[in-house]
Amino acid sequence: MSGSDLRANPLHLGLGARVTVEPAFTGDMRWFDDYVERHRTDGHDGRLVMMGSYSADWPMWEMHPNGAEVVICTAGAVTLRQERPDGSAAAVELGPGQCAINEAGTWHTADVAEQATLIFITSGIGTQHRPR
Repeated sequence: MSGSDLRANPLHLGLGARVTVEPAFTGDMRWFDDYVERHRTDGHDGRLVMMGSYSADWPMWEMHPNGAEVVICTAGAVTLRQERPDGSAAAVELGPGQCAINEAGTWHTADVAEQATLIFITSGIGTQHRPR
């Protein structure tokens, strides 16, 4: 038996310490809508775990209104740009093994130096996006 590739198949951490391997991530926003429907009964306590590699700055901002997000850098370097609900802003630089928290309601995006691989653990329900 081989392990699951987190870059291809995200995980859902559900109520009762349940873990499910999600269908292949398509990169399409409909994938997130389907994820919410699959796990609606877990409410805001369910967590989506994803991994992605990036070679360019993110083209959008995102915000999770219902829970904090943990961002873990496993390779490369990235600068997270945060706009907090109180109006303050921050730039958080991450390298391998470092992590940051995007608190609930914090708009965030990322600037990628050359290449970065990140793991995200977030409450996915209600995630919002806006152009950068």
